[in-house]
Amino acid sequence: MSHDLRIAIVALRHGLVVLPGLLRCEGVFPAPDGTPTNAIRGLSDMIATLVTRFEPTHLVCCWDNDWRPAFRTDAIPTYKSHRLIEGTTDKEDAPEDLNVQVPLLRRVIESVGIPVIGSDGYEADDVIGTYTAQYSGRVAVDVVTGDRDLFQLIDDVAPVRVIYTAKAGVRDAEVLTQSSLQERYGVPTGAAYADMATLRGDTSDGLPGVKGIGDKTAAALIETYGTLAGVRAAVDNGDPAIKGARRKNLEAASDYLDVAPKVVKVADDAPLPNIPVTLPARSRTQPPLKNSLPLMASRTLSGDCSQPWTYSVKAPDDYEP
Repeated sequence: MSHDLRIAIVALRHGLVVLPGLLRCEGVFPAPDGTPTNAIRGLSDMIATLVTRFEPTHLVCCWDNDWRPAFRTDAIPTYKSHRLIEGTTDKEDAPEDLNVQVPLLRRVIESVGIPVIGSDGYEADDVIGTYTAQYSGRVAVDVVTGDRDLFQLIDDVAPVRVIYTAKAGVRDAEVLTQSSLQERYGVPTGAAYADMATLRGDTSDGLPGVKGIGDKTAAALIETYGTLAGVRAAVDNGDPAIKGARRKNLEAASDYLDVAPKVVKVADDAPLPNIPVTLPARSRTQPPLKNSLPLMASRTLSGDCSQPWTYSVKAPDDYEP
């Protein structure tokens, strides 16, 4: 593996950008036609800071082509169902100020040579999981996200870190490794975190988990039995250490535990286009994206946002891919 190469993989959501604070960018005025610009400015500043602080050689933004994939909702119908707009089966309830900016967010990113990649039938997390698997052992990987679900990808050997933006944004983002998982959750690896998360559940994703089991109990079970499969085997084999309400709840959750790992686990085999994700050279040698991304956002929003992209923006004259 080359220690001179590092890919940064940024999680975006179709309809909801998984990066904190984008709707709280103050002092940003709407476009002439009234289109809000705070998320666009927030995202452009975020990526500029990301490139400046972490200096990746490769960068890709991953997109939700399907925010409730069939393979997850078939297994657990409640998966993200509480986020649906009432009366619909596939429309996510998201702030309107953000919805109108989503197409422009994508255009701004692509205009400076950063690919935005999705895969039909998969979430952005799955695209990230697939890129991580593809680059594992060849290039150091940083996953930039505010979503704990991606902690399961952390791997010191590969290596894969999570740049966690939920608390302080990318400027003061936490860099998480396996020692972070051990310190915070009492689990030693990303895979163990996924097992813990399956037991715990996640109400924000509509995953019920096992009644009475939170982070600490789940981590203790994983520590004792090694894996989720080990926990279930202990229950099935009548291990006397698992007793009372805990045994009863684990037995009652058997059907859930049969299918939940497939829902919780990030896919690593989403079909992806064969395109380069190398960060444009000028973005690495000049003040990285500090001027170009805000400029692109400004140019994008300076015209009629209902017009095609070719009418609303063009690359800077000195841009070199």
